[in-house]
Amino acid sequence: MEFFDTIKARRSIRKYTAKAVPEEVIEKALDAALLAPNSSNLQTWEFYWVRSPEKKQKLIEACLSQSAARTAQELIVVVANPALWKKTNPEMIKFIASVKAPKLVLTYYQKLVPMTYGLSFLAPLKWILFNAIGLFRPITRGPVSFRDIQEVSMKSAALASENFMLAISAQGFATCPMEGFDERRVKKLLKLSCMTRVVMAISVGEADEKRGTWGPQVRFNREWFVKKV
Repeated sequence: MEFFDTIKARRSIRKYTAKAVPEEVIEKALDAALLAPNSSNLQTWEFYWVRSPEKKQKLIEACLSQSAARTAQELIVVVANPALWKKTNPEMIKFIASVKAPKLVLTYYQKLVPMTYGLSFLAPLKWILFNAIGLFRPITRGPVSFRDIQEVSMKSAALASENFMLAISAQGFATCPMEGFDERRVKKLLKLSCMTRVVMAISVGEADEKRGTWGPQVRFNREWFVKKV
């Protein structure tokens, strides 16, 4: 499909047919997800493609047994994992050195990233420092706390999720991003650490043309959301 056709074709499908989704379709979409923009290119995301029938059934139950999960051929869980910066940041430093990037960029990864991601226990002090500097010049006011870091990772994971869903649509299949799930049970099922957050579960399959959606796509007055200032 053309790009804008793909965007228009993507719908949140609530019921799928029994048609299997080829493995290469999921693999290609996951590769597309990994190309999404993300904070500082630290790629603090994880994608759990649940293949085990037993785990898949438990995941369906954790997703409240909703039809979008129950009838799906494949289920992907998108996770924000801020702790991955410890693995990706050294690789970024190596890459920056290899391409001879400006010194300021190298300093950012050598000093600012470890301070931001690794010293969350100093959140009150960082808050005071950033806001004190902000009295005199524009400055990024965060992230300062661990919760802030989780939020940054969740934004990146959400961008990757959209890439994944559009890539599935471009290949003729359908998806549904689900926020209706028991996060504690999902984390237990996937053996996730307490530092992670489950951003969404995405179901994949062929849309049931009669019962996959409730009606035509609904979008409200554009002027409510688009502001020209």
